[in-house]
Amino acid sequence: MNEKKTCNTSIRCSVDTCAYHSGAQNCCSLESIKVGCCDCSPTKCEGTECASFKLGAR
Repeated sequence: MNEKKTCNTSIRCSVDTCAYHSGAQNCCSLESIKVGCCDCSPTKCEGTECASFKLGAR
């Protein structure tokens, strides 16, 4: 079953294991996302994450 997802071109994404990833377009199918922190005072990109991530099938 190949489910076609919408593509929000304002949210670029290359994480193909996310349930909201929109394949060939490399974007998110959500209307908006929540960005979270791994640290209370991040100073590098590695200290942030997409808090909207949901594990999905590849």
